Amino acid sequence: MTTLPRLSRATLATLADAGLDPAVRLPASATTALSTGIVHLGIGAFHRAHQAVFTERAIEATGDDRWGILGVTQRSATVRDQLLPQDGLYGVLELSDRGGGAPPLELIGSIRDVAYPAEETARVLATIAAPATHIVSLTVTEKGYRRAADGGPDLADPALSFDLAVLAREIDRAATDDDEPSRSAVGLLVRALARRWRAGGDALTVVVCDNLMDNGPQVERLVHALVGACPAAGAGELLDWIRARVTFPATMVDRIVPATADAHRRAAERVLGATDAGLVVAEPFRQWVIEDRFAGPRPAWELAGATFTSDVAPYEHAKLRLLNGTHSLLAYAGALRGHATIAEAVADPLLYGLARTMLDEDSIPSLGAGSEIDLEAYRDSVLERFANAAIGHTTVQVAMDGSQKLPIRLLGIARDRLAVGQAPEAVARAVAAWMLFVHAAAAGSLEVAGSPVGLDDPAAQALGQAAAGSIDGLADRMLDRSGVFPAALAGDDRWRTAVRSGVSELSGIGAATAR
Repeated sequence: MTTLPRLSRATLATLADAGLDPAVRLPASATTALSTGIVHLGIGAFHRAHQAVFTERAIEATGDDRWGILGVTQRSATVRDQLLPQDGLYGVLELSDRGGGAPPLELIGSIRDVAYPAEETARVLATIAAPATHIVSLTVTEKGYRRAADGGPDLADPALSFDLAVLAREIDRAATDDDEPSRSAVGLLVRALARRWRAGGDALTVVVCDNLMDNGPQVERLVHALVGACPAAGAGELLDWIRARVTFPATMVDRIVPATADAHRRAAERVLGATDAGLVVAEPFRQWVIEDRFAGPRPAWELAGATFTSDVAPYEHAKLRLLNGTHSLLAYAGALRGHATIAEAVADPLLYGLARTMLDEDSIPSLGAGSEIDLEAYRDSVLERFANAAIGHTTVQVAMDGSQKLPIRLLGIARDRLAVGQAPEAVARAVAAWMLFVHAAAAGSLEVAGSPVGLDDPAAQALGQAAAGSIDGLADRMLDRSGVFPAALAGDDRWRTAVRSGVSELSGIGAATAR
């Protein structure tokens, strides 16, 4: 058996000289000496398949060498250990169930370094403080911001409170505790802002790329509140500098990025002729909408296909409600039906009907008239993308962290429909599917593709306690005890009636719900 070389700059040069498969797109940045202009917190698969690709394409379009990325891995050193031996190079394999031939493989070279804060917090802080760094971006998931119920910082969170205490020491001493690893992404960010402030206070832009409504301004308020809670005498001065010199533009990001499987790695090896430990896979579609509110220079992302606008909200609402909300419905109902993937779920006539009805009767109407977006065309593209069987996006993966996702994906639709006097029966069925999923998963009675599925949610214990018992009364228990539903919504009789009806209607769609 032939042992393939591992991807690296040297390997790539050798392979390119020998002639690469036409399916491989070479990175223009691979031979460019990029300086670090971006630090990205949360360098998982999504960043590598999305923002790093836009940055690679912008460098290709302009030749601007200021935008190398330092990726910061939050949970473990795995991504660092995957990418550093490859000089930061990796591939994005595009998956489609249409057409023949080898799938396109785009090689990305915009990530030039990777750090692990548990061992390298000092290097991360120093890089963010450096004048050449103009942007800090984040993909740390909704729960990674460690917010309390009111959207502010959860000061009872052990990791966040630890980082706040370190921040206070650093401000009071006008020195650093660089040897003290940060334990949270937000804590690392505020410590880095403090370090930059002390180093001279060059302006900085924080680009949030997670699925939060009004994500940049929301994290801006979170950072301001966290610094405001710091007991250090100099915290007020730091906060004044952040307000004056640091911007947090809103963004909307969209690309389906499933987990990389061994079959994907083998497909990439066949066209590349090398192994790639950092490979990620994605659908062909990608979208990035960014509020044009930067404190300093930025890459020419618009030349890579990004949209700059003064108002991200219409795009954000359309994506969260039409794409993410429908994704959640198909995940929960699909898992209950035993479907392993979203493509299987949307191919199920019953579930396709539920999805299409929610889109037409609640999701699109909730966005109001006069949208600059063609919502019907967007709806059709969403359903087409979900049907891409090559993606293999699992229902269980999409179903994770429902207590965090439902408020921004589905409950806003319900609220807006109720406000105009309409009972949101279709979106209530989606919420009912989540309740039935929680009921089955927490009880240990849910199986998907022959494998047991547990409840993967930061509020799993509370959800399990609320769901325990018979399906009769499940809607009321979850509305009253889960902690997910605002009092005004839970107390609306029209909504309660619709959710009860949804639970009753869907309780027989899968074997798990009958147990």
